Amino acid sequence: MSPRRTKAKDLRRSVARRPERRTIVIFCEGEASEPDYINALKRLPEVRDNTAIRIEVDPEQGAPITLVERAVARGEDDEVDECWCVFDVEWPQNHPRLDEAIRLAERHGVKVAVSNPCFELWLILHFTEQTAFLNTSEAERRSRRIDGRPGKRIDGPRYVQLRREAARRARALDKRHEGNRTTFPANNPSSSFPDLLAAIEPDFSAD
Repeated sequence: MSPRRTKAKDLRRSVARRPERRTIVIFCEGEASEPDYINALKRLPEVRDNTAIRIEVDPEQGAPITLVERAVARGEDDEVDECWCVFDVEWPQNHPRLDEAIRLAERHGVKVAVSNPCFELWLILHFTEQTAFLNTSEAERRSRRIDGRPGKRIDGPRYVQLRREAARRARALDKRHEGNRTTFPANNPSSSFPDLLAAIEPDFSAD
């Protein structure tokens, strides 16, 4: 006769816990190309598994200071880990209160991804170098000419496949401006969008 089992066998399976995803809210002034790009990032497995991204587009496509003020208010939400603002400098006439917007963001822990002159510069860097000064209309025309699109909307997945090359070119521009002692907002062309990529992709690095 076999000995009586004195302790019931625990038949429950151990379940591996997935790490909790970070929540990032991104405020955009543009309603087409920026959200198209960020939505393509959201669908990447390496992003989807680690980061929950929420996009909020300014309904009035307001100035950077407006975006930052909204982000500061949203940052009070305990369920939000980071707030980011994506905006342009614009040339020949810069957005009003740019410096004030950046100082306000710094005081409240809001991060910014700024493209100079505009987001289209960041798009251009996915395909080619751009070291010469551009005004906004020139950057928009060149960006559309490179990818053949008729308007503002972009093929997000096509771009995000090239994001590391774009980041490498943007970092090279930063070093060039640093060497020339060119400071914001005169650092045209430039884009700090790679900082946002590094925030939402844990293992992101430029090639």
